[in-house]
Amino acid sequence: MNTKILLTASLIAVFTIGMSASSVAFAQYMGNVGSEGQTGSYTLEEALEIQTRRIAAAEANPSSGSGTPYLDAGGVVGAAVIAGAVFGGIAGAFFIRGRSGKYAAMGRG
Repeated sequence: MNTKILLTASLIAVFTIGMSASSVAFAQYMGNVGSEGQTGSYTLEEALEIQTRRIAAAEANPSSGSGTPYLDAGGVVGAAVIAGAVFGGIAGAFFIRGRSGKYAAMGRG
């Protein structure tokens, strides 16, 4: 296939996807918006009261934490260790296989 046609088609595809993927950001309201545009009854004082209750509940139960198990196998560190072991094993296999074979340099192993 002609490389100019392929390059042109790929650029058109990238620009078309980029133009169509633009989205609209909406402001966040304190409550539900009514049909006439009025905001809901969720006021700033109510929001502060709810946040105060959340902080009090977190201080009352310090063992609950944020809910993110960092050292668990399903957590952040556990997933990083597992992924490192898998990809490290694959890389090690490629390094070991690369030292032998018909394309290995003579005299290097």
